[in-house]
Amino acid sequence: MALLKKKATLAADANIQQEIINAAGMIYNYLSDKGEVSISKLKKDLNLYENFAEMGLGWLSREDKIEYTKKIRSVTVKLK
Repeated sequence: MALLKKKATLAADANIQQEIINAAGMIYNYLSDKGEVSISKLKKDLNLYENFAEMGLGWLSREDKIEYTKKIRSVTVKLK
């Protein structure tokens, strides 16, 4: 029984990672098309499930693909 749970957990983890990669791809394409946008606009326009927008942004940050700019009332993001 424990082995089955472990395999199910590994499969779920792999699925979540793939969803994060998919979100990162959607964000990358969106930024490629729109240029610099606020994070709140990006999240609203893409309407990604739960917090996958933040995870996708984190993925792209780790890959050094995007840069952030702090504005007075928001944070914007754009491709490097």
